[in-house]
Amino acid sequence: MKQIFLSISLLAALTASAQQLPATYPQLVKDITPKLVEWRRHFHQNPELSNREFKTGAFIADYLKSIGLDVKTNVAKTGVVAILKGGKPGPVVALRADIDALPVTERTPIPFASKVTTSFNGQQVGVMHACGHDSHTSILMGTATVLKKMQAEVPGTIVFLFQPAEEGAPDNEEGGAALMVKEGVLDNPKVEAVFGLHINSTVPAGQIQYKSGSFMASSDWFRIKVKGKGAHGSKPWQGVDPIATSSLIIEGLQHIVSRQSELTKAPVVISVGSIHSGVRNNIIPEDCEMLGTIRTLDSKMQQEVHERIRNTVQHIAAANGATAEVMIDTKTLVTYNDPELVKKTLPFLETAAGKGNVVERDWDTGAEDFSFYGAKVPAFFFYLGGMPKGQDPLKAAPHHTPDFYIDESGFDLGVKAFCQLVFDYAKSKK
Repeated sequence: MKQIFLSISLLAALTASAQQLPATYPQLVKDITPKLVEWRRHFHQNPELSNREFKTGAFIADYLKSIGLDVKTNVAKTGVVAILKGGKPGPVVALRADIDALPVTERTPIPFASKVTTSFNGQQVGVMHACGHDSHTSILMGTATVLKKMQAEVPGTIVFLFQPAEEGAPDNEEGGAALMVKEGVLDNPKVEAVFGLHINSTVPAGQIQYKSGSFMASSDWFRIKVKGKGAHGSKPWQGVDPIATSSLIIEGLQHIVSRQSELTKAPVVISVGSIHSGVRNNIIPEDCEMLGTIRTLDSKMQQEVHERIRNTVQHIAAANGATAEVMIDTKTLVTYNDPELVKKTLPFLETAAGKGNVVERDWDTGAEDFSFYGAKVPAFFFYLGGMPKGQDPLKAAPHHTPDFYIDESGFDLGVKAFCQLVFDYAKSKK
């Protein structure tokens, strides 16, 4: 009987240690929800490209200062970092949102669709939040607001990272998470764990999806320059055709995926997205240039694929009498969710969303520069549902497209997830 009593006492103690957020919390989230939509629509109508988020950064900073946070601007060029010191002891935790848009001309029928245009790589293009970064920014601003109003009860210190250039800095510029880390955003104060979310147009609103370990792919961009010999189109034997050689190289790259990579270990994707050569029907040009991307979900495989690409390109070029140069630029690492951190904090997300609404998924060949934070401290990155409930995911417009659409009804779950992680992660450290 005494043993049973002790067990009950222990259970009661554990339950007390996992107490709910302050009683004011549900109403605070409810109160901020309309602002999440308002902010998101403001950012959606006023998108800015990577490393050019001047007005976006100023808007974020002005608001965070107005609610009393310690704010630093011009971080990693246009980023904003805000710090909230809670009223109770606890760890230092970072929460991240990305703030940049894409060179995409919007086609959605929504009344707040972007009409912004700009020059990008010498072309006049539309600018659109076609990946949901406007949602992330609004959710993190809302989280900062709610936590500030509960400051006396907040355990530890919260670092809010509003990061520019997730989509990649312009040529010859640094930017994004790599530059944020380089400038010390995880060092002062010393961050113990970092959390991030990404709205997803194919995940139902109200749902969270995650994967422990390797979650999203590394992203490498490559440029291949094939040098041949010009000739008249009627006499190809007098030259070395760089276009024909390039076509063989493209096929050879796919053989790396289908015949040389151990796909049971992790997937590999190699895609050529651009090829340029020649100016006229009957002229065999001297050179050809290809641009493309490599996606891997294992860091060792990533290096192996790089080496295979160089070998394949150079040998095929040589076999056809041409020469070739390969340049590979690593844009992101594998987004890796620390298994111990996932195991520890998954119940907190289930508390926020409901256990049936937190779903484990397969890895994703999309890429995220959130990976650079995870290379420095334990990290957990997850998807937040942004698809209208009942819609067929196969019919949802993909990210980075003109028809990309997000259901705003799930934004409050993003705030709840972040707040739950802040409070319960601190309690789990005791």
